[in-house]
Amino acid sequence: MTHNNLKMTKIAIFASGSGSNAENIINYFKNSGTGHVSAVFCNKKDAYVLERAKNSGIESIVFDRNDFYETNKIVKDLESRNIDYIVLAGFLWLVPENLVKKYENRIINIHPALLPSYGGKGMYGDNVHKAVVANGEKKSGITIHLVNTIYDSGDIIFQAETEVTPEDDYKSVAKKIHELEGEHFPRVIEEHIKSLQ
Repeated sequence: MTHNNLKMTKIAIFASGSGSNAENIINYFKNSGTGHVSAVFCNKKDAYVLERAKNSGIESIVFDRNDFYETNKIVKDLESRNIDYIVLAGFLWLVPENLVKKYENRIINIHPALLPSYGGKGMYGDNVHKAVVANGEKKSGITIHLVNTIYDSGDIIFQAETEVTPEDDYKSVAKKIHELEGEHFPRVIEEHIKSLQ
């Protein structure tokens, strides 16, 4: 499958939760000449993202902590599908070294804050938004970054910010962040892939 003589890039999404970002990325790349989502990898067998993958006709692979950290199974699963890029969309486990090495500069994550603020272990989802509100921040945003073996410390590719007002609670901040994710994440993934082609 080629497009303008470029190989279609195969993307695997790693997700742990409901999968709204995953679905957004899947739909975006259906109309992209750059790549497409070939598989969803999930570490929770009852996560709603698996339902979204099924509805989009995308293969899903469920794995456990042992597969991820103690074996080379995930790397082999990715290789057998000729996966070029990994996108973390609400995936909460730290990526192990064997995967980071194999996909150096080709694992992309989104974080719901302006890194380096509000990053690190335990800083995900509503935990981030609650901390932002509790500290009276005037702004928050998203950071799209490359993944290494330390939480939220890979090279930053893109940031977008939004105002946080005194009236905001963590839920309204979450909504603003989610809108930024929807608007920017798929496009930034595509631009990063193109920059390395």
